[in-house]
Amino acid sequence: SSRGASKIRKNPPVEVICFVAAFRLMAVRASFENSNEVGVFSRLTNSYCLVALGGSENFYSVFEAQLSKHIPVVHATIGGTRICGRVTVGNRHGLLVPSITTDQELSHLRNHLPEGVRVQKVEERLSALGNCIACNDYVALVHTDLDRETEEVIADTLQVDVFRATVAQKVLVGSYCVLTNQGGLVHARTPMQDMEELSQLVQVPLTAGTVNRGSDIIGAGVVANDWAAVCGMDTTATEIGVVESIFKLSSAGGMQSALIDTIM
Repeated sequence: SSRGASKIRKNPPVEVICFVAAFRLMAVRASFENSNEVGVFSRLTNSYCLVALGGSENFYSVFEAQLSKHIPVVHATIGGTRICGRVTVGNRHGLLVPSITTDQELSHLRNHLPEGVRVQKVEERLSALGNCIACNDYVALVHTDLDRETEEVIADTLQVDVFRATVAQKVLVGSYCVLTNQGGLVHARTPMQDMEELSQLVQVPLTAGTVNRGSDIIGAGVVANDWAAVCGMDTTATEIGVVESIFKLSSAGGMQSALIDTIM
Protein backbone atom coordinates (compact mmCIF):
# COMPACT_ATOMS: atom_id res chain seq x y z
CA SER A 1 0.00 0.00 0.00
CA SER A 2 1.31 3.45 -0.69
CA ARG A 3 -0.92 6.50 -0.29
CA GLY A 4 -3.39 7.78 2.24
CA ALA A 5 -4.16 4.53 4.06
CA SER A 6 -5.19 6.53 7.09
CA LYS A 7 -7.40 8.98 5.17
CA ILE A 8 -11.04 8.76 6.27
CA ARG A 9 -13.29 7.79 3.40
CA LYS A 10 -15.83 10.45 2.50
CA ASN A 11 -19.44 9.32 2.24
CA PRO A 12 -21.21 10.16 -1.03
CA PRO A 13 -23.65 13.08 -0.80
CA VAL A 14 -27.27 12.19 -0.02
CA GLU A 15 -28.47 13.08 -3.54
CA VAL A 16 -26.01 10.52 -5.01
CA ILE A 17 -27.36 7.80 -2.70
CA CYS A 18 -30.96 8.68 -3.65
CA PHE A 19 -30.06 8.66 -7.36
CA VAL A 20 -28.46 5.19 -7.05
CA ALA A 21 -31.45 3.83 -5.14
CA ALA A 22 -33.91 5.19 -7.69
CA PHE A 23 -32.18 3.97 -10.86
CA ARG A 24 -30.75 0.56 -10.00
CA LEU A 25 -31.01 -1.64 -13.12
CA MET A 26 -30.34 -5.29 -13.91
CA ALA A 27 -27.24 -6.57 -15.68
CA VAL A 28 -27.69 -6.96 -19.45
CA ARG A 29 -25.73 -8.78 -22.15
CA ALA A 30 -24.06 -7.27 -25.23
CA SER A 31 -21.40 -8.09 -27.83
CA PHE A 32 -19.17 -5.88 -29.97
CA GLU A 33 -19.24 -7.31 -33.52
CA ASN A 34 -18.48 -10.97 -32.66
CA SER A 35 -16.58 -10.27 -29.44
CA ASN A 36 -17.99 -10.86 -25.96
CA GLU A 37 -15.29 -8.69 -24.40
CA VAL A 38 -17.46 -5.67 -23.67
CA GLY A 39 -14.87 -4.30 -21.23
CA VAL A 40 -12.38 -3.95 -24.07
CA PHE A 41 -14.67 -1.69 -26.11
CA SER A 42 -16.32 0.38 -23.35
CA ARG A 43 -15.60 2.20 -20.08
CA LEU A 44 -18.48 2.77 -17.63
CA THR A 45 -18.47 5.09 -14.59
CA ASN A 46 -21.13 6.81 -12.48
CA SER A 47 -20.95 10.04 -14.50
CA TYR A 48 -20.24 8.96 -18.12
CA CYS A 49 -19.77 5.98 -20.44
CA LEU A 50 -17.29 5.64 -23.32
CA VAL A 51 -18.13 3.27 -26.18
CA ALA A 52 -15.82 2.38 -29.08
CA LEU A 53 -16.44 4.09 -32.41
CA GLY A 54 -17.51 1.74 -35.21
CA GLY A 55 -18.66 -1.79 -34.64
CA SER A 56 -22.35 -2.57 -34.65
CA GLU A 57 -24.86 0.04 -33.55
CA ASN A 58 -26.51 -2.72 -31.49
CA PHE A 59 -23.61 -2.51 -29.02
CA TYR A 60 -24.02 1.25 -28.65
CA SER A 61 -27.81 0.97 -28.39
CA VAL A 62 -27.58 -1.45 -25.42
CA PHE A 63 -25.63 1.19 -23.49
CA GLU A 64 -27.82 4.02 -24.69
CA ALA A 65 -31.03 2.23 -23.68
CA GLN A 66 -29.66 1.52 -20.18
CA LEU A 67 -27.81 4.75 -19.48
CA SER A 68 -28.58 7.73 -21.70
CA LYS A 69 -31.38 9.12 -19.49
CA HIS A 70 -28.88 9.49 -16.66
CA ILE A 71 -25.34 9.91 -18.06
CA PRO A 72 -23.76 10.75 -21.45
CA VAL A 73 -22.80 7.76 -23.64
CA VAL A 74 -19.89 8.97 -25.78
CA HIS A 75 -18.41 7.37 -28.92
CA ALA A 76 -14.61 7.45 -28.65
CA THR A 77 -11.34 6.24 -30.12
CA ILE A 78 -7.98 6.40 -28.32
CA GLY A 79 -4.89 6.74 -30.51
CA GLY A 80 -7.06 5.67 -33.43
CA THR A 81 -7.87 2.32 -31.75
CA ARG A 82 -11.27 1.03 -30.62
CA ILE A 83 -10.05 -0.63 -27.41
CA CYS A 84 -11.04 2.38 -25.28
CA GLY A 85 -11.91 0.18 -22.27
CA ARG A 86 -8.41 -1.28 -21.98
CA VAL A 87 -6.35 1.88 -22.51
CA THR A 88 -8.37 4.27 -20.30
CA VAL A 89 -9.38 4.29 -16.66
CA GLY A 90 -11.82 6.60 -14.90
CA ASN A 91 -14.43 7.31 -12.25
CA ARG A 92 -17.00 10.05 -11.66
CA HIS A 93 -14.20 12.56 -10.93
CA GLY A 94 -11.97 12.05 -13.95
CA LEU A 95 -10.67 10.07 -16.91
CA LEU A 96 -7.05 9.06 -17.54
CA VAL A 97 -5.97 8.46 -21.13
CA PRO A 98 -2.60 7.16 -22.45
CA SER A 99 0.07 9.15 -24.29
CA ILE A 100 -1.10 7.77 -27.69
CA THR A 101 -4.30 9.86 -27.40
CA THR A 102 -4.40 12.54 -30.10
CA ASP A 103 -5.23 16.20 -29.38
CA GLN A 104 -8.41 15.85 -31.44
CA GLU A 105 -9.54 12.84 -29.36
CA LEU A 106 -8.69 14.69 -26.16
CA SER A 107 -10.78 17.73 -27.10
CA HIS A 108 -13.66 15.45 -28.25
CA LEU A 109 -13.68 13.80 -24.80
CA ARG A 110 -13.49 17.13 -22.95
CA ASN A 111 -16.38 18.52 -25.02
CA HIS A 112 -18.68 15.56 -24.43
CA LEU A 113 -18.00 14.52 -20.84
CA PRO A 114 -19.74 16.27 -17.91
CA GLU A 115 -18.19 19.53 -16.74
CA GLY A 116 -16.84 18.24 -13.43
CA VAL A 117 -14.88 15.37 -15.05
CA ARG A 118 -11.15 16.04 -15.53
CA VAL A 119 -9.58 14.41 -18.60
CA GLN A 120 -5.84 13.89 -18.12
CA LYS A 121 -3.22 12.43 -20.46
CA VAL A 122 -0.69 10.16 -18.70
CA GLU A 123 2.90 9.59 -19.85
CA GLU A 124 3.22 5.98 -18.65
CA ARG A 125 5.26 3.09 -20.09
CA LEU A 126 2.44 0.67 -19.15
CA SER A 127 0.03 2.40 -21.51
CA ALA A 128 -2.91 -0.05 -21.27
CA LEU A 129 -4.17 1.84 -18.22
CA GLY A 130 -7.42 -0.16 -18.03
CA ASN A 131 -5.44 -3.39 -17.61
CA CYS A 132 -3.13 -1.92 -14.96
CA ILE A 133 -5.62 -0.01 -12.77
CA ALA A 134 -8.95 -0.94 -11.15
CA CYS A 135 -10.83 1.81 -9.33
CA ASN A 136 -14.10 3.11 -7.96
CA ASP A 137 -14.83 6.66 -6.78
CA TYR A 138 -12.69 6.31 -3.63
CA VAL A 139 -9.88 3.76 -4.12
CA ALA A 140 -7.59 2.58 -6.93
CA LEU A 141 -5.68 -0.71 -7.07
CA VAL A 142 -2.69 -0.39 -9.41
CA HIS A 143 0.00 -2.51 -11.10
CA THR A 144 3.02 -2.94 -8.82
CA ASP A 145 5.44 -1.46 -11.44
CA LEU A 146 3.50 1.72 -12.23
CA ASP A 147 5.58 4.94 -12.20
CA ARG A 148 5.51 7.03 -9.02
CA GLU A 149 4.45 10.08 -11.10
CA THR A 150 1.53 8.13 -12.57
CA GLU A 151 0.46 7.14 -9.09
CA GLU A 152 0.31 10.81 -8.11
CA VAL A 153 -1.67 11.72 -11.26
CA ILE A 154 -4.18 8.93 -10.45
CA ALA A 155 -4.59 10.18 -6.87
CA ASP A 156 -4.97 13.79 -8.04
CA THR A 157 -7.23 13.35 -11.10
CA LEU A 158 -9.47 10.54 -9.86
CA GLN A 159 -9.45 11.77 -6.21
CA VAL A 160 -8.73 8.29 -4.84
CA ASP A 161 -6.39 6.56 -2.41
CA VAL A 162 -3.91 4.49 -4.42
CA PHE A 163 -2.67 1.01 -3.45
CA ARG A 164 -0.20 -1.21 -5.33
CA ALA A 165 -1.66 -4.71 -5.36
CA THR A 166 -2.02 -8.02 -7.17
CA VAL A 167 -5.15 -10.12 -7.78
CA ALA A 168 -4.60 -13.91 -7.67
CA GLN A 169 -0.83 -13.21 -7.93
CA LYS A 170 -1.43 -11.34 -11.22
CA VAL A 171 -0.17 -7.77 -11.63
CA LEU A 172 -2.81 -6.76 -14.22
CA VAL A 173 -5.34 -5.76 -11.57
CA GLY A 174 -7.59 -3.99 -14.10
CA SER A 175 -7.93 -7.17 -16.15
CA TYR A 176 -8.79 -9.42 -13.22
CA CYS A 177 -10.93 -7.11 -11.08
CA VAL A 178 -13.94 -4.81 -11.56
CA LEU A 179 -14.79 -2.39 -8.73
CA THR A 180 -17.77 -0.15 -8.03
CA ASN A 181 -18.75 1.69 -4.82
CA GLN A 182 -21.11 -1.22 -4.09
CA GLY A 183 -18.72 -4.17 -4.43
CA GLY A 184 -16.08 -5.89 -6.54
CA LEU A 185 -15.73 -9.00 -8.71
CA VAL A 186 -12.28 -10.64 -8.84
CA HIS A 187 -10.51 -13.56 -10.58
CA ALA A 188 -12.13 -16.90 -9.69
CA ARG A 189 -8.91 -18.33 -8.21
CA THR A 190 -8.21 -15.46 -5.82
CA PRO A 191 -7.36 -17.02 -2.41
CA MET A 192 -9.80 -16.14 0.39
CA GLN A 193 -7.07 -14.45 2.46
CA ASP A 194 -6.08 -12.21 -0.48
CA MET A 195 -9.74 -11.37 -1.04
CA GLU A 196 -10.18 -10.35 2.61
CA GLU A 197 -7.05 -8.15 2.47
CA LEU A 198 -8.17 -6.49 -0.77
CA SER A 199 -11.65 -5.98 0.65
CA GLN A 200 -10.11 -4.22 3.67
CA LEU A 201 -8.15 -1.93 1.30
CA VAL A 202 -11.04 -0.99 -0.97
CA GLN A 203 -13.67 -1.02 1.79
CA VAL A 204 -16.32 -2.82 -0.29
CA PRO A 205 -17.33 -6.51 -0.33
CA LEU A 206 -15.56 -8.67 -2.94
CA THR A 207 -16.49 -12.00 -4.49
CA ALA A 208 -14.60 -14.31 -6.86
CA GLY A 209 -16.31 -15.26 -10.09
CA THR A 210 -16.20 -15.66 -13.85
CA VAL A 211 -17.88 -14.09 -16.89
CA ASN A 212 -18.52 -15.23 -20.47
CA ARG A 213 -19.06 -18.88 -19.55
CA GLY A 214 -16.01 -19.39 -17.34
CA SER A 215 -13.56 -16.63 -18.37
CA ASP A 216 -11.32 -15.31 -15.56
CA ILE A 217 -10.66 -12.02 -17.37
CA ILE A 218 -13.31 -10.10 -15.45
CA GLY A 219 -12.28 -6.65 -16.70
CA ALA A 220 -12.83 -7.66 -20.33
CA GLY A 221 -16.13 -9.46 -19.72
CA VAL A 222 -18.13 -6.96 -17.67
CA VAL A 223 -18.42 -3.20 -17.11
CA ALA A 224 -20.36 -1.86 -14.14
CA ASN A 225 -21.19 1.25 -12.15
CA ASP A 226 -23.30 1.70 -9.00
CA TRP A 227 -26.61 1.07 -10.79
CA ALA A 228 -26.00 -0.81 -14.06
CA ALA A 229 -23.82 -3.53 -15.58
CA VAL A 230 -23.20 -4.88 -19.08
CA CYS A 231 -21.74 -8.38 -19.57
CA GLY A 232 -20.51 -10.31 -22.61
CA MET A 233 -23.13 -12.22 -24.58
CA ASP A 234 -21.78 -15.63 -23.44
CA THR A 235 -22.22 -14.80 -19.75
CA THR A 236 -24.45 -17.45 -18.18
CA ALA A 237 -27.53 -16.76 -16.05
CA THR A 238 -25.68 -17.96 -12.95
CA GLU A 239 -22.73 -15.63 -13.67
CA ILE A 240 -25.18 -12.73 -14.18
CA GLY A 241 -26.76 -13.62 -10.82
CA VAL A 242 -23.34 -13.27 -9.15
CA VAL A 243 -22.71 -9.94 -10.95
CA GLU A 244 -26.10 -8.53 -9.87
CA SER A 245 -25.60 -9.77 -6.32
CA ILE A 246 -22.10 -8.33 -5.68
CA PHE A 247 -22.83 -5.02 -7.44
CA LYS A 248 -26.22 -4.82 -5.63
CA LEU A 249 -28.05 -4.28 -8.91
CA SER A 250 -31.21 -6.29 -8.44
CA SER A 251 -33.56 -6.47 -5.53
CA ALA A 252 -33.96 -9.78 -3.69
CA GLY A 253 -34.64 -12.56 -6.14
CA GLY A 254 -31.82 -11.84 -8.62
CA MET A 255 -30.23 -15.22 -7.94
CA GLN A 256 -33.64 -16.90 -7.98
CA SER A 257 -34.42 -15.55 -11.49
CA ALA A 258 -30.94 -16.63 -12.64
CA LEU A 259 -31.59 -20.18 -11.44
CA ILE A 260 -35.03 -20.30 -13.08
CA ASP A 261 -33.43 -19.07 -16.33
CA THR A 262 -30.79 -21.83 -16.06
CA ILE A 263 -33.34 -24.59 -15.36
CA MET A 264 -35.52 -23.52 -18.29
